[in-house]
Amino acid sequence: MDLRQIFATNLIRARRAKGLSQENLAYEADVNRTYISKLEKGSTYVGLEIIGKLSVVLDVEPADLLQKPARKAAKRKSD
Repeated sequence: MDLRQIFATNLIRARRAKGLSQENLAYEADVNRTYISKLEKGSTYVGLEIIGKLSVVLDVEPADLLQKPARKAAKRKSD
């Protein structure tokens, strides 16, 4: 998984957990809403300053936005 996609997945998850729209997140973090959209699509790299702003608004550690998601345990089939 590309680092941009990891960040995108974590950003979407954290934003939804806080109940924020892209527009509200952009406003609170003082960044452009179009930029938030590009980040969530994984089409652009994020800068450290923006990671910091987003982590404050989302109330997460900056490193949490860059962590690979935990793998789900494989489902076992009943015999």
